[in-house]
Amino acid sequence: MLRRIPLALVLGCLALAQSDTKPIKVQVNEVIVPVTVTDEKGRFVSNLEASDFKIFDEGKEQRIEFFSRDRNQPVVVGFLIDISNSNRVHWKTYQDAATELALNLLPGDKKFSGYLISYGNEAELQVNTTTESDKLVEKLGKLKPGGGSALFDAIYMACMNRQLVEGEPYDPRRVIIVIGDGHDNASKKSLNEVLEIAQRNLVTIYGMSTQAFGFNREGDENLTRLALETGGRVEYPLENVYADVSGFLSHPSDDGNYALTVGTGGYASEISGGIFRAIAGIAGEVTTQYILRYVPDAGPGNPKQFRNIKVTVAGLPTVKVRYRKGYFPFAP
Repeated sequence: MLRRIPLALVLGCLALAQSDTKPIKVQVNEVIVPVTVTDEKGRFVSNLEASDFKIFDEGKEQRIEFFSRDRNQPVVVGFLIDISNSNRVHWKTYQDAATELALNLLPGDKKFSGYLISYGNEAELQVNTTTESDKLVEKLGKLKPGGGSALFDAIYMACMNRQLVEGEPYDPRRVIIVIGDGHDNASKKSLNEVLEIAQRNLVTIYGMSTQAFGFNREGDENLTRLALETGGRVEYPLENVYADVSGFLSHPSDDGNYALTVGTGGYASEISGGIFRAIAGIAGEVTTQYILRYVPDAGPGNPKQFRNIKVTVAGLPTVKVRYRKGYFPFAP
């Protein structure tokens, strides 16, 4: 029979022998599961109660110890921005998008903190954890693209080498937003390594893909897997920019087959619209999640064994439920 473990004991973190940074390592005795519920049109379902949810750990139903559906719950957001050569074409657009996200998610309230990591040939902590969005905005304005892409090293840095906020990962919880194409050609860490680190540290990963429509998306698999297995999702703001192309033969033009004529403002407007919708989608989800917590009704198990989670909503068969796919019982 399991004994109840005080939350204070669960939140212990080990000190890192470096200046003012600490490693983010947690013993997962109490499991936190952020849950997003959307209807068939992608709209958030925000009026559910604890009794509407069921949560299963390795197939065994668990007792929900804590439930919250409050908007604007405390959160620490890591902004990881790709400054590799692949983002030169739309650099200013995504620089502005990162700025808007920072201003949206760090409104000056002490409940909301964030940090900025850029990644090109190497990952670099540009701004350590702060509640002041101005610090991130100022640094974002000075970044310039160039070099390779060390995405996985950036995720590792976000999980292991930045200043903590008291109460993580339960209150506030941890979120990473990757603004990039998902490609990696410069990291020392592998995808599997950083995915495990993120899962062990209860991080939810979102992506805003910078991949333009019609280009080869070799990094998509990375972004999708990181998001899917941690309970996040990926936005593709440039995906439908050319959705209304009817073809050169039906509308011949000397300047080629453009869905929107360059120089008229239509093309820029479509891009801006896509970015705005992506920002609203990510910011809305981060601030409109249900938070479930439970103490696993099971033995300690193997620390290296991944335990699978399943969350269901009773009586609403058409809704989509998004959550982390599981966790590791203890820190490595």
